Amino acid sequence: MKIDCSIKDLSLAKSGKSRIEWALNRMPVLEKIRQRFKREKPLQDINIGGCLHITTETAVLAITLKEAGARPLLCASNPLSTQDDTAAALVAEYGIEVFAINGEDNETYYSHIDAVLANEPVITMDDGADLVSTIHKRAKADKGIKLPWGSTEETTTGVIRLKALESEGRLLYPVIAVNDALTKHLFDNRYGTGQSTLDGVIRATNKLIAGNNVVIAGYGWCGKGAASRARGLGGNVIITEVDHLKALEAVMDGFRVMTMKEAAKIGDIFITLTGDISVIASEHFPLMKDKAIICNSGHFDVEIDIRGLENLASSKKQVKPLVDEYIVEGKRIYLLGEGRLVNLACAEGHPAEVMDLSFANQALSCEYLKNHYTELKNKVYQVPEAIDFAIAKMKMDCMGIKIDTLTEQQRKYISSWEEGT
Repeated sequence: MKIDCSIKDLSLAKSGKSRIEWALNRMPVLEKIRQRFKREKPLQDINIGGCLHITTETAVLAITLKEAGARPLLCASNPLSTQDDTAAALVAEYGIEVFAINGEDNETYYSHIDAVLANEPVITMDDGADLVSTIHKRAKADKGIKLPWGSTEETTTGVIRLKALESEGRLLYPVIAVNDALTKHLFDNRYGTGQSTLDGVIRATNKLIAGNNVVIAGYGWCGKGAASRARGLGGNVIITEVDHLKALEAVMDGFRVMTMKEAAKIGDIFITLTGDISVIASEHFPLMKDKAIICNSGHFDVEIDIRGLENLASSKKQVKPLVDEYIVEGKRIYLLGEGRLVNLACAEGHPAEVMDLSFANQALSCEYLKNHYTELKNKVYQVPEAIDFAIAKMKMDCMGIKIDTLTEQQRKYISSWEEGT
């Protein structure tokens, strides 16, 4: 259902507007883009559907698209990530349609996706590929369905799903992998996920990180960020991996690397960031210490085998909001945020300064799709390099940091095959 701004919700909307303004003031790159969009209206009169985390930072993106002349329509990409006051403010204060409410069940979640798609968006924005996958399922049943011009995808998990569609020759329209932009994954995944994941663990548990064994499953960009932040807080970080190159990198970065079976016996806090299923599986729970904390910071709630945990547990109870205690062979295991994204279920997600870069990529990729969709094939594309570097330059300008530029002599030297003198 759409957020209903009743009298009660109007007070929610007021609170949400203040929080949106806080984020807006910390996203200077998107502000530059918004000011240009306001003048030029590059997305005039087009519907853009977004299945994203409904946070204050997402609100700033939606406002930017509206300033460009578009009609943004939003639904949640995770049942526990919606900030209800933000959703209410978008509806009541900014006139942006939102179909999301925190804690929605599975049926409601997909009804909200349906509500966005009922407006036939010509561009979609995904955080996990649920809009794209829903459209593809419908198109399989109805060959006459109207397809979007193109889409953008925000997550590693979503890009993996879409590349699988492409490799099977089943992708029906072009997608820009916003996640793979350097100004996205190098910053959002590493610094954003790293900080907000630990923030979620600490808010949910008030657990001291220092001196504890923190097991990070996966050493991709998100895993690197979480490992770095956990070590910075004094944690003894252990990495589990299935990729020898990433595992070797973790070793060279100074972390202990072992199998999950080994780590399960000594870990105090477990965080999964892989995008795969059953990374912490039924076989691992009986090995864990009493009072082990387990959580997931991957996009879908499949990385921890929750069904297996429930089958093994002799009892289950909620000990505090978003912390469930399972008793397994007499030992207490604490699951955070129902196994969903801990940084959004138990905290507020990425800081605005990080999302400034990610959503700048989203906004400019929407503009690029509008201008070039007729030239694009049904493939997963990288964000154009010119957009990526322009965003990096804008961010540096906003931070007041200047760098050197090549002289003509230097440019000539590095582009020549001849040895210089």
